[in-house]
Amino acid sequence: MQLRARLMVRVILLSAVLFGGLLPGGCDRRQETPPPPPVPEVAAVTVQPQQVVLTTELPGRTSAYLVAEIRPQVNGLIQKRLFTEGSDVKAGQVLYQIEPAPFQAALNNATAALGRSQASLPSIRSRVDRYKGLLADKAVSQQDYDDAAGALNQAEADIQYWKATVETAQINLGYTRVTAPISGRIGRSSVTDGALVTAYQPMALSTIQQLDPIYVDVPQSTTELLQLNRRVGDGRLNQDGANQKKARLLLEDGTAYPLEGTLQFRDVTVDPTTGSFILRIVFPNPQGVLLPGMFVRAVVKEGVHEQAILVPQQAVSRDPKGNPVALIVGAEEKVQQRMLTLDRIVGNQWLVSSGLAAGDRVIVEGVQKVRPGTPVKVAAPTAAPPAASPAPAPAAPAARPEGAKPADAKSN
Repeated sequence: MQLRARLMVRVILLSAVLFGGLLPGGCDRRQETPPPPPVPEVAAVTVQPQQVVLTTELPGRTSAYLVAEIRPQVNGLIQKRLFTEGSDVKAGQVLYQIEPAPFQAALNNATAALGRSQASLPSIRSRVDRYKGLLADKAVSQQDYDDAAGALNQAEADIQYWKATVETAQINLGYTRVTAPISGRIGRSSVTDGALVTAYQPMALSTIQQLDPIYVDVPQSTTELLQLNRRVGDGRLNQDGANQKKARLLLEDGTAYPLEGTLQFRDVTVDPTTGSFILRIVFPNPQGVLLPGMFVRAVVKEGVHEQAILVPQQAVSRDPKGNPVALIVGAEEKVQQRMLTLDRIVGNQWLVSSGLAAGDRVIVEGVQKVRPGTPVKVAAPTAAPPAASPAPAPAAPAARPEGAKPADAKSN
């Protein structure tokens, strides 16, 4: 029995060895060649130059077109305030009435003195004429004639003095009626009826501001100005004259102001603490929507880029060093990598300064599935990127897509 058991064990071991040696060869004969991996599919857009209006969005604040602080020009008591605080007033409208009685009395006194001087003048002049004739006949002395001539000159000087005094009294009496020097909206009054005021006092009685039109002052960095001049000098931007001076406005809540403004001037002095200068823009304000001191954002036109290259933002990525790159479909339908130089964001697209040319097919979908040198199959993107706004006619304002980022978002 033991011998038989040993023989059975040996037979089993020998069978296992033979079966194990034959099994791999048999599998190799039955295994087929695996199919090649599928070609990855990507979506790409073809780059084409287009005409784009470039704008710069700058923060700023509004300020009144004209400002007049109302101050008295004579001393006295405020007899009556003749306006409603916060209302619109016209130039020449009486705002305050100062007690006029002392000034009227001074005018009457000066008028009476002038009349007295004028009344004595004819007799003095006649005396001089008579003395002049008698002097030739030696009927009067030279001293008598000189005294009469001196009295005449003094009387004439007195008349001129009292005329000036009357004019001064009339002016001071007119100053008791404090009038508006400009038309506009008047603020609160700092005095009430019965208050004592002094001429040219430091504290203004009230302030008038003209709000239609209204100024918008925005700072712009000298770096942006130099870059703009460089683009114009290189021919990349075309500045179209009068239309170039137009600007739009975004209010604090993000809504667009409906009326277009005009660039009035650029300040010639740079603030050394900020490295910027002021742009002053004039906006019409017939409804009084804009008030002095409001924070706004002005969209200023830089010019028209005639051959702008725009690519969707999702097509641009960064290499480990932070440089912008894009993948394109090159010859033989293989992926190529391009280093880019970016200018700014226009809507939801990048404005490319260099790195792409007309006709390049930029991959916008499926970038994660491919590497440079990989063959790909090109398909149309699922949602075509919106085209940039074309350059408008000279009379129409340039439009920036809603939600656009500020123009100073540039790449190094």
